Amino acid sequence: MVYYFGQSLKEETLETLVPSSADLTGNPAIVARAEALRPVVEAASDEIEEKRRLPPALLDKLHEARMFRLLMPRSANGIETDPITFFHTIEAIAKADASTAWCLSQASGCSMSAAYLDVPVAQEIFGKDSRAVLAWGPGPGARAIECEGGYRVTGVWAFASGSRHATWLGAHCPIYQADGSPRLNVDGKRIERTMLVPSGEVAWTDIWNVVGLRGTASDQFALTDHFVRADHTITRDWEKECRESGPLYRMSAMTCYELGFSGVALGIARACLDNFVDVAKSKIPRGKVSPLRDNAVVQTNLAQAEVGIRSARAFLLQSVAGIWKEVSSGKKLTLDQRITIRMASTNAIHRSREAVDFAYNAAGATAIFESHPLERRFRDIHTVTQQLQGRLSHFETVGAWMLGADADLTFV
Repeated sequence: MVYYFGQSLKEETLETLVPSSADLTGNPAIVARAEALRPVVEAASDEIEEKRRLPPALLDKLHEARMFRLLMPRSANGIETDPITFFHTIEAIAKADASTAWCLSQASGCSMSAAYLDVPVAQEIFGKDSRAVLAWGPGPGARAIECEGGYRVTGVWAFASGSRHATWLGAHCPIYQADGSPRLNVDGKRIERTMLVPSGEVAWTDIWNVVGLRGTASDQFALTDHFVRADHTITRDWEKECRESGPLYRMSAMTCYELGFSGVALGIARACLDNFVDVAKSKIPRGKVSPLRDNAVVQTNLAQAEVGIRSARAFLLQSVAGIWKEVSSGKKLTLDQRITIRMASTNAIHRSREAVDFAYNAAGATAIFESHPLERRFRDIHTVTQQLQGRLSHFETVGAWMLGADADLTFV
């Protein structure tokens, strides 16, 4: 008998939890597209950093390769790929530039909205426009007031990653009745919906002067008493509104965000350790006679950093592959499985940060120059850990759940 989050399992169920090596590779053709784009993305990285945007020429290449359609339903002219392929794709791009990978991960999660829209609306927003991109961010204080045919929306939303190349924006709002009272569900909780608005209809504020992930252009937008049709709104990850039957849409956008952003972190870490090995082979620190590679402490710490990201990556991929196998067989995603993905993804982000910190510190002054890739990757990974997906408090949630204590499941 084995135990999985406190539940005893029969031995025969292990095959659903421990996937084969084939389950971990994803779709080679789609991953190959991302790998082929890596030199193009890397060549644009300086421009991305300087202009805090993905340049038009790079966007053209990403759209040609259909990189913004990874998680979009086939019914809306999307790829509707599996989570493992999605991870490998994002990780590959992140090795070249983290901002580009972050934008793709965010937009892919947002594009899952098409599964919750009526078919004609999904076609209008996503299907008929091969360059459609949806971006969104939180909007504390926003409100949507019910009116005939839809809602009147007012608010300010920020951290909208990839918003400057988006064609549509999502504005998350609590719903209010016409008399100003909040609309509540049967449990007495506020009802919230996401309003989908063409990007040309919002007022922009450039706020994205930040340490890392500069190219995501995660800016701020505003609406004032703006009408949004009812059929252009969704409740995210709400099973009752999902019209797609594919297993991807039983995984939820939240779990796909977790997987994608951990792919960003692991891609940064992989590239960072590779950069460091190149430095260590030739750099002789001031006052020393041998290169860094001959230092026993450096050798030991490099090996431990390598083990850290490889083991975190393996745990993440094996966990998700096993869960995907069950979900693909027709089962629903369970809370235990959501907790596992949250644990594995947060662990991957922080093991990646540890690896990057090692490489940056061990490289010495070489790593402080803007011209060196370790400098940008150090800033990028520390921006990833500051975001929602990198919160250390996720471990508290996992631990509380394991112990049977009260657990905050808001972001699981």
